[in-house]
Amino acid sequence: MGAELRKLRERAGMSGSEAAAYLGGERAQISHIESGRYGVSSERVRRLAAHYSATDKHLVDALAEMAEERTKGWWDDYRGILSPGFLDLAELEHKASYIRAIQMLIIPGVFQTESYARAIIRSGITDLPANELNARVEHRTRRRDIFDRPRPTPFEAFIHEAALRMRYCDPETMRAQLAFLHEVSTWPSVTIRIIPFTRQITGSVHSTLYAGAEIPALDTVQLDSAFDAGFLDAEAQLARYRALLDSIESISLDTEESAQFIQHIAQEM
Repeated sequence: MGAELRKLRERAGMSGSEAAAYLGGERAQISHIESGRYGVSSERVRRLAAHYSATDKHLVDALAEMAEERTKGWWDDYRGILSPGFLDLAELEHKASYIRAIQMLIIPGVFQTESYARAIIRSGITDLPANELNARVEHRTRRRDIFDRPRPTPFEAFIHEAALRMRYCDPETMRAQLAFLHEVSTWPSVTIRIIPFTRQITGSVHSTLYAGAEIPALDTVQLDSAFDAGFLDAEAQLARYRALLDSIESISLDTEESAQFIQHIAQEM
């Protein structure tokens, strides 16, 4: 919400100081609202949107509704334990209307087994304290909450063959991970598509998560990292990643071929 208010202010050509003066406060107040450090009422959201001459009624209504949300999510249990980026990712997935993801080198986090997740996290960070390692693994597996709802979140994952073959762990753990990924591919809201080495990829492709919202202006891209999560929400950036996902879809195996491919690689382990 804060990021969207910032974009509305910038489109209006207004400085933070000018927006703060309208609210009768200091520049820091707007900075805290836009960074998410301060909460803000729906009435104030609407006042700011009107001041910024925002014309997208659906977007303004969505932002006002977000301002009224006071429910804590399960990810808040990890506040002060994990960095904010991990919490933001869980909330992003929780609120997304649909998700499309590309993973080039690892199994998507939301589909990782506990043993595989532990091996992946250990491979990326040395000497991580046991309590934080355990928290990261638990947080990662709890992200599957989005599939346990009455209306599970549609999730389409494009996974490169390299991610199925990379040895971050022992063969037994990897076989168990591939068996679980095959099971995941049968879940009603999940689509798994494999990109084999034999398919040509045009341009630079990196692991990406695209979270679609009911209001397209609230779509968000998360760039994957072993250490944290970075987010993009500018329309030009979103358009590039939509095109990237469509390009990857065009070279991926279909769902049935992908399921067979996963089983074949598991048998080779």
